[in-house]
Amino acid sequence: MFKHHTAAPTSRRATLLVSLAFLLNSLIPVSLADDIPLPEIGAPSGNILTPAEERRLGQAFMRSIRNSMDVVSDPLMTAYIQSLGDRLAENSETVGYNFQFFIINDPIVNAFAGPGGHIGVYTGLITTTQSENELASVLAHEMAHITQQHLVRRFDATKRMTLPAAGLTIAALVIGAASKNPDAAVMAAKGIQAGMLQHQINFTRSNEEEADHIGIKTLAAAGFNSRAMPTFFWRMGQASRLYDSGKLPEFLRAHPVTSNRIADTHGRADAYPYRQRAGSLEYHLLRAQLRAAEFEQPKEAIRFYRKSLEEGRFRNEDGQRYGYVLALISGREFAAAREQIKRLRDKRPEQVDYIVALSLIEKGSNHPEARLQTLREGLEIHPGSYMLSIYYARALLEQGKSQKARTLLEQQLVGRSDNATLYKLLAQAAGDSGDKTSGHHYLAEFHYLSGAHKSAIQQLEIALRDRSMDYYTSARLTARLKQIRQEQADLKEHQR
Repeated sequence: MFKHHTAAPTSRRATLLVSLAFLLNSLIPVSLADDIPLPEIGAPSGNILTPAEERRLGQAFMRSIRNSMDVVSDPLMTAYIQSLGDRLAENSETVGYNFQFFIINDPIVNAFAGPGGHIGVYTGLITTTQSENELASVLAHEMAHITQQHLVRRFDATKRMTLPAAGLTIAALVIGAASKNPDAAVMAAKGIQAGMLQHQINFTRSNEEEADHIGIKTLAAAGFNSRAMPTFFWRMGQASRLYDSGKLPEFLRAHPVTSNRIADTHGRADAYPYRQRAGSLEYHLLRAQLRAAEFEQPKEAIRFYRKSLEEGRFRNEDGQRYGYVLALISGREFAAAREQIKRLRDKRPEQVDYIVALSLIEKGSNHPEARLQTLREGLEIHPGSYMLSIYYARALLEQGKSQKARTLLEQQLVGRSDNATLYKLLAQAAGDSGDKTSGHHYLAEFHYLSGAHKSAIQQLEIALRDRSMDYYTSARLTARLKQIRQEQADLKEHQR
């Protein structure tokens, strides 16, 4: 399961980094536009960044983010945040955007928007929210910054920078915006000049007012409590009183919450009917998963959850009991975990989170066939489920059933060509089944999506040494190798 407190070394360097630069009070100074020559959408000169170019820019941005931050790959977590964002997008006035939401494993209270509809949310922000309405309000605000093109419009137009280099630069600026030490962002972004990072990416006051207005409108249309946004702002403002000005958390440093802003958002929210919405079970399960992972010792988590359930101290009983199950699994108390998960499954046997938890109990209890059976039955209930397919594929690989795992994973790859997790598992499945060439190719794609061009090139070079490869495959891999080498050269040139 996901471990909140075990971030990768590179991610720890980035822990001080990406502030809520795109959430509340961020603005690129005009002087920075001359230094960061990126295309501008809707420029009067007609030098427009097309939707296809913006998508490619977003992909390059995400490769840089994955290379410098601990992006969560847990399928349960990623599926939830995407589903929440999709609900907002379906009820917004959005046209032409395919939003991609992701979570960063970091306890700071942050979120940010990037090009191409990419929105990142920190685990610390999720655990700080007290309701799904509040979390949705953050996403809705970020979506508004993207749909109103506040980010891309801040950059001057030029064709001197390639899209991969532009994506790296934007990632460096996003990362540097939160850090008091620009050199930390330089390390994370692999070579961007420190001087460029001394400027914050900020939005104008009018940008913020527009994002607040559109975000609240989207919240209401999607059935959430429109007053969640001013409520969250107010709580953040109250929290700021607990800190010295020089020691504010990232959210509050980049995100001053004024009384005028709170009053304005209250006024806008009051225009919509009041809705009392408790929040989905999935929201409470996600918070429980994150909370359980915060404990250094499983015994501490077990005591906390057992006591809170006995005393009735929780927002959602099923969510709290799920956290107890995870703590028991982590503490290897499988019999107790089995008893608790049964109580949850008796009420909702179809819940994917509970099916996965039971499979982990079977794994820990050394019942590999029962684990496979649990996941198979889950897929019968939820045919084609990405979440269950990932866990099932992992179980198959651990049982040496690599070809079956590969078939399952390749089915999931359709429509998910940017999914690094799938490529990593496919590399193992192909290699274990004897197809070493495909294994190296899949591993190359994993490294490429992770922003590691050098490793991607090495894997493709190894794959091309296979003399038995047919002409079509050889030509395809050769072309891919040329493309990645060119991107690497472009990035090196930009960093010089």
